[in-house]
Amino acid sequence: MRIWSVHVKPQAEPVLVREGFAWLAFLFPALWFLAKRMWLVLVLYLALGAIAAVVLQPLPEPIVGLIGFGVQLLIGFHARDLERWTLARRGWRELGVVAAQGGEDEAYARLFAARRDLLAWGTVRA
Repeated sequence: MRIWSVHVKPQAEPVLVREGFAWLAFLFPALWFLAKRMWLVLVLYLALGAIAAVVLQPLPEPIVGLIGFGVQLLIGFHARDLERWTLARRGWRELGVVAAQGGEDEAYARLFAARRDLLAWGTVRA
């Protein structure tokens, strides 16, 4: 069973953010942040990377590699939380959680079946 958090904003369709480890964020964090339009997180990631490069320079290469792997692992585990934080900064409100056996389409179907009022948000424009 997959779980998503539901985020809503008036006059916009709800957004689902999947729970769990983000493999693409673990492997390609800068590209993942760009794709998700997480500009502030990307700037912080690049700035902290530059600072870490200077600070970790005197350490042996295997230690730097392990630290880099650990940082990437943390990004993979917390990427969805950073995405939710970015949505909250943009005015999205977390409505709740939806779970479904299948993919995102089934999760939307369950959400709209339970909350028919959300269907009108995507069609009404101010």
